[in-house]
Amino acid sequence: MAIGHSGHRHTLGDIAERFERHRHQKKFVEGQRTRAAVALILRELPGDLEILFIERATDARDPWSGHLAFPGGKVEKGERARQAAERETREEIGLVLETERYLGRMSDIVGANLPVRVSCFAYATVTTALQPVVSPEVHDVFWVRLSDIRDPDRHRMARVGFSGRTLEVPGIILPQPDKPVLWGITYRLVMQLLEIIQVPDLPRLHSGDDEVH
Repeated sequence: MAIGHSGHRHTLGDIAERFERHRHQKKFVEGQRTRAAVALILRELPGDLEILFIERATDARDPWSGHLAFPGGKVEKGERARQAAERETREEIGLVLETERYLGRMSDIVGANLPVRVSCFAYATVTTALQPVVSPEVHDVFWVRLSDIRDPDRHRMARVGFSGRTLEVPGIILPQPDKPVLWGITYRLVMQLLEIIQVPDLPRLHSGDDEVH
């Protein structure tokens, strides 16, 4: 159960009901865009919920090198987006989502400057004592409490580096002091989750740079 700063409570059951009523939107855009799929993974704690994030490994070939993300990757030929999210999660952190609780699909996110369209699928863990196994593509796997994600004091404009540029973007400062700011497509997906579960009084930060992912 997560208790926000407004006093509203969320349980996995509550979130599952919200996803049942959610109607995701696919994005159909002109031009060639790489299809990608990611998994948003929740688990329930006494009095709160947590969201799983990965910190990507440093790699000069990866435009998201060192950034925070959800596990996932490219949709391969002949593969459905949800299958790709489950396969990539298994390959990147060793979690078998097919045995966990599927909650639903979120609306697609389209990168403004990178030619990518990302589909996101939400899951809740039913396996106790999950032990992610980090692959070479991933530097770290960690959980963040939903109550921290909802905290309006953590929602700020932040300076980040991307493709040799310094951008000022909306982001979330996580409680882990050694982690980079959460921004870009993953930030937009987190904000979409908060809208789906109807978190009141969401911060409305905006910058023309926030869609570079």
